[in-house]
Amino acid sequence: MKQHYFVVVLAHSLHGRLRRIQIPHQAFYLILILALCGSFSLFGMVSSYLRMTWKVANYNSLRSEVDTLRSKYQALQRENNQKQEQLASLQLMASEVSMALGLKRRLEGTEDLAEAGRLVPSYTESIEEYNFLKSASFSRLHHTYARSWQKNLIPTIWPVNGRLLSRFGERQDPFSGEGAFHTGVDISASMGTPVHAAADGIVYSAEFSGRYGKLVIIDHGNGMRTWYAHLSRFEVVAGQEIRRGEVLGASGDTGRVTSPHLHFEVRVGGSPVNPHPYLTRSAVLQPSTQSDLPF
Repeated sequence: MKQHYFVVVLAHSLHGRLRRIQIPHQAFYLILILALCGSFSLFGMVSSYLRMTWKVANYNSLRSEVDTLRSKYQALQRENNQKQEQLASLQLMASEVSMALGLKRRLEGTEDLAEAGRLVPSYTESIEEYNFLKSASFSRLHHTYARSWQKNLIPTIWPVNGRLLSRFGERQDPFSGEGAFHTGVDISASMGTPVHAAADGIVYSAEFSGRYGKLVIIDHGNGMRTWYAHLSRFEVVAGQEIRRGEVLGASGDTGRVTSPHLHFEVRVGGSPVNPHPYLTRSAVLQPSTQSDLPF
């Protein structure tokens, strides 16, 4: 039986020669099947590559989002730990002050209520109790303090011997370059220079306070307080009595500063006032030369 075949005619464009190629049916169908299989394989490879590319891009996006969420979680965890430490410290301090002053605050009600719900105070309640006990303790301390010390309650000496870097009042903020109100004076002092109390008083606080850095506040009674900021270390603790000229700490560069110095404030009734009228006639720690005078 004669085999069927396909004839492919090829013609030369210049010489006009014709060439006939006979292709059997089986070979043609085989070539067609191979071409279709190759097309499907190529399509599968391209689609797989596109899917892989999309998955990689999606994976990178998810990984970036997970890293961001992890960082936020760690920040929240650190903040929560700090709040827990502050709460524990405040509760301990409140208990100590209560015992020292003989103050007692208990839950009123039946024994069943007291046993069933001791009502652990919240963070806000602990702050309020701490402020209450702190006010009560300072009232008692100042009552005793006013009877024993009746002199040197007005700031009359400069806390350090140095140049005036920034005056009280309006000035240009060294960070933003915009106008700002300076609540005290900045006095030049190298790192570790002893800082002296400007008057007799009781140390109201000695702790880190944001842009002030390490800050000591001395209460002199009658609503007057002096502030000593950017310290490198403390030499006093809250509640301690201190006399004019005694060392309360050392100058430094903690907080919002550009270089080591002492920021000094005088506050009356909670409002900052110009220290110059109080310290014009400084009798102790006064600079030796006129050019070194702070004002």
